[in-house]
Amino acid sequence: MTSHTNQNSLKKAALVAGLAILGSVLVAPFAELYAFPKLVVPFEAAETARNILAHKSLFIVTIFCYLLTFLCDIVITWALYILLKPTDKNLSLLVAGFRLVYSVIALVALNNLVTAFQLLDTPGYLKVFEQNQLYAQVMIFLRAFKNHWYFGIIFFGIHLVFLGYLVYKSAYIPKALGVVLIITGLGYLLTTLRPFLYPNVRVDFAKYTFYGELLFMLWLLFKGSRMKDPNISILPTLKAQSETS
Repeated sequence: MTSHTNQNSLKKAALVAGLAILGSVLVAPFAELYAFPKLVVPFEAAETARNILAHKSLFIVTIFCYLLTFLCDIVITWALYILLKPTDKNLSLLVAGFRLVYSVIALVALNNLVTAFQLLDTPGYLKVFEQNQLYAQVMIFLRAFKNHWYFGIIFFGIHLVFLGYLVYKSAYIPKALGVVLIITGLGYLLTTLRPFLYPNVRVDFAKYTFYGELLFMLWLLFKGSRMKDPNISILPTLKAQSETS
């Protein structure tokens, strides 16, 4: 009975994690790959300000798309902790902690977009700043959002590396997924740290390794949420943990 209950908990956690990752995958590209580049012209403060003022609704949608993406990360954090807790409770908690730190940094970074919009949408700020100064302030906040968020990706990359190890160590998730998650995490880490360690190297490693998250999402949705194998070694793992603690 207990084994059946644990198995159902894992199936539900896998489904929730898969759906949350899917939600992030569906929403994030619109904001990151379409809307933000369409509105924000790098180092062109006046043109960027005019774009946002002409497309306020699109900018607001962009903010909420980022918000939904980061909220999905919090749900994913919880679901993956439940899914992998039978393998190693302490390590699963650490893995969840790294992703939670990333999510908090991303949410705090998002406030820069809110501030940028308020500066442009509140006429009173033109009494405090000259127009060019105001537009420069907006550009600084827009750049700060990306800088702060990208800093948080360091923790996200570490999360994926440990997640991959935990998946590889588990008895109920294919080990190949653990390997590709580790590769994905290393790709994010190399991309984020590259400007500091290798400024002359112009390679976006994450562009070639991100597929690990997608493969894991597909397994969660189509395999993990339908786990039926009664021999999943959940209870033996829990028993071994209790004996060593």
